[in-house]
Amino acid sequence: MKLHKESKGTLIVASILFAVVSFLAVHFLQMWGLLIIIPLLLIFGLVFWFFRVPNRDILDHKENVIAPVDGKVVMIKEVVEDEFINGKAIQISIFMSPLNVHICRYPVSGKVIYKKYHPGKYLVAWHEKSSTENERTTIAMDSLTNHKVVFRQIAGYVARRIVFYCNEGDEAKAGHEFGFIKFGSRMDIFLPLDTEISCKIGDKTKGGIDVIAKMIE
Repeated sequence: MKLHKESKGTLIVASILFAVVSFLAVHFLQMWGLLIIIPLLLIFGLVFWFFRVPNRDILDHKENVIAPVDGKVVMIKEVVEDEFINGKAIQISIFMSPLNVHICRYPVSGKVIYKKYHPGKYLVAWHEKSSTENERTTIAMDSLTNHKVVFRQIAGYVARRIVFYCNEGDEAKAGHEFGFIKFGSRMDIFLPLDTEISCKIGDKTKGGIDVIAKMIE
């Protein structure tokens, strides 16, 4: 199984802690130490699973909006996006549990024209105000269909590390990686009002694969 590059530091710390706690448990508790080691081994395995990188065939897209992350659609509504669009937009929010793949992907193809990191709170990721009050990054693109598209990585109560690799001026392809969020969080996508939405609340998404909307040029 291939692991994401963001796993290195976490796995080193987790491995050291697991080795130290296991040694102490066996040394002081002998066979009873297994009651501690077995649950720790399961947690250690989940950490490896969290950083997995699945093999996915990413297609070329122009009009399609692709799910940027694995997760569950928790919100589709008309909102006012006041950081970049400064007007009304359709917001699609996808919540990621700690068991989801946490690679973040471009939802559309085009050019990156804006990015900004915002420090903030750590409300639970499904809280509606987390989009504007939590630690987050905002990225905007000019799509190939000549639309402005904004998407936002949002830290949650558990997720406290957001990573994004893109820069203004980068050419982006829908479904390709631009960042990572550690241990559960949310992605918001803001689309033009006339976008054809093809997902619904409760849908499970596969990042880079599933089409969640379509923009007409």
